[in-house]
Amino acid sequence: MNDQIRVRQVRLIGADGQQQGIVDTREAVRRAREDDLDLVLVGENSQPPVAKMMDYGKYRYEMQQQAKEARKRSRQQEMKSIKFRVKIEEHDYETKVNHIRRFLKGGHKVRVVIMFRGRERTHPELGREILNRVAKDVTELAVVDLAPSLAGMDMNMTLRPLNH
Repeated sequence: MNDQIRVRQVRLIGADGQQQGIVDTREAVRRAREDDLDLVLVGENSQPPVAKMMDYGKYRYEMQQQAKEARKRSRQQEMKSIKFRVKIEEHDYETKVNHIRRFLKGGHKVRVVIMFRGRERTHPELGREILNRVAKDVTELAVVDLAPSLAGMDMNMTLRPLNH
C-alpha cells in the first residue's frame, strides 16, 4: 500500500478475482502477506477504495509483454514507399513491382510515387498510366486506398493489402 494514502478500509479483491468484501487496510495487508502477494490499489477514487491481492512483479511483466506485442502489431501497418520515373525500363518496372508485392505480403501499406522532372510534368497521363498498370499488376494482393493524385512534382497512389 502507498504510505501517502491513509485509508481505514478497502474493498478487497482476492488473487482469484473474487470479492472478499470490505476489510480493514491492516487486515488486507496481512492477508496479502500470508499468501505471499502484494496489495495493489486499483480503484483509489471509489468509496471505499478497491485493493487487489496480486503478484505485482508478474503483473508488471505481463503488462510489458502486452505492450511489446501491441508495438509489434502496430509496426506491421508501416507505410512503405516505392518511387518510379516516367521513363522507366521494363526490367526496372518489374523489379519495383516485385518489391511492392513483397511489402504487401508483409502486411504493409505501399505509397507508389511517380517523380516528374522538367517537361515530364506537362504529361501527367504518363504517370497515371504507370500507376494504373501497377494497381492492375497487384490486384491479387492489394486494393487502391488513395487514387492517383498530383502533388507538386510527384503523383502519388496508396495501396492497401487485401487482408487488412
